[in-house]
Amino acid sequence: MKVLLVGSGGREHALAWKLSKSKLCKHLYIAPGNPGTAQFGTNVGINDNDIEGLVKYAVEKKIDFVVVGPEDPLTLGLVDKLEEKGIKAFGPHKAAAALEGDKAFSKKMMQACSIPTADCQVFSDFNEAKAYIASRDSGVVVKASGLAKGKGVYVCSEPSDGILAAEKIMVDKIFGDAGDQILVEEKLIGQETSILAFVDGHTIYVMETSQDHKAIGEGDTGPNTGGMGAYSPAPVCTDKILSQIQREVLVPIVDGMNRNGSPYKGVLYAGIMITAGGPKVLEFNARFGDPETQPILMRLKSDLLEIMLAVVEERLDKITIEWDPRPAVCVVVSSGGYPGDYEKGKKITGIENAEALEDVKVFHAGTRFSADGELQTSGGRVLGVTACGKDIAAARERAYEAAAKIKFDGAYYRRDIGDKALK
Repeated sequence: MKVLLVGSGGREHALAWKLSKSKLCKHLYIAPGNPGTAQFGTNVGINDNDIEGLVKYAVEKKIDFVVVGPEDPLTLGLVDKLEEKGIKAFGPHKAAAALEGDKAFSKKMMQACSIPTADCQVFSDFNEAKAYIASRDSGVVVKASGLAKGKGVYVCSEPSDGILAAEKIMVDKIFGDAGDQILVEEKLIGQETSILAFVDGHTIYVMETSQDHKAIGEGDTGPNTGGMGAYSPAPVCTDKILSQIQREVLVPIVDGMNRNGSPYKGVLYAGIMITAGGPKVLEFNARFGDPETQPILMRLKSDLLEIMLAVVEERLDKITIEWDPRPAVCVVVSSGGYPGDYEKGKKITGIENAEALEDVKVFHAGTRFSADGELQTSGGRVLGVTACGKDIAAARERAYEAAAKIKFDGAYYRRDIGDKALK
């Protein structure tokens, strides 16, 4: 099969690595890809939100199967457009991707399906939002309703901080149109876990659990990022809790989307807060998480392309998926200043030394080649250094040993990824 993978981040490097191993994959194309994905296929100079360009390329190249990595092309309807041309594509249709692209819609679906989640109010007017937040006597979570690259969520300890967050989103428009509407939620207390599942519209297959680290600073301090590291499995999500999440979250939302006339097919990501009162949904995403994908795919032993085909062809119940029992830890190495302003074009060295370590893979995210072939930084999250080990402690030690071998000016990474699992 000729396979086209859409996207350019660390998630896509991990997907390219795994897809290239499939016996079904004759040739892999990645649009636009990055220096890491180029090791496993042909990078194509088409932006991941250029829907018309991607469809045209897929038709001209006689692509057999398209895997859509990021959320933007999903919410723009890339899967729908490809299927109109008779091309199979992995990912939800535009209407189903609204579970991520429109948080107000997602919240309505959760309420309609009686899914446990935080109490919430939706606002389109800043003054109304300000008045409501000011009336609260405890912390709040303020979210942009649209897509904001994982950064549109503010966890505020005081209502006054919530008002400032709402002003940034709705008045200052720091996320553009994504902030036309906001959600103001109660602040849930507990530990987060990321639950990713393959869904073919009817059958749900839950992957190995994971936990992301959103905040830039150690101890979960500072502003939220796209994710500073992740590990799998997440011990906080016990078998009993996972069973409850399947029963009270995944099955109801898949059934609800079917009743809504927008069946869900692809990867469904549920961000869960495990509270004293049980698991509650923080958000749904319509694709693989980043950086959760990196440790999860390090542990996947089965053929990823075969699984994705089974999802698209609605025969997920007919296949068996195998996992490496060993845990994996991913440490994100970022540019200094991220998630705020940061400089690009810093020379990167040491990746080969890092990957020389056993069970280590370094996934490119924000990297590029200069005109003279030098590997440089080009984004906030630069690399995802991922390692397996006999237990979380061993995987974590190896990931940090590898991360220490990578050098570029301003390189930063949290040094507490996986601490919660060890505790």
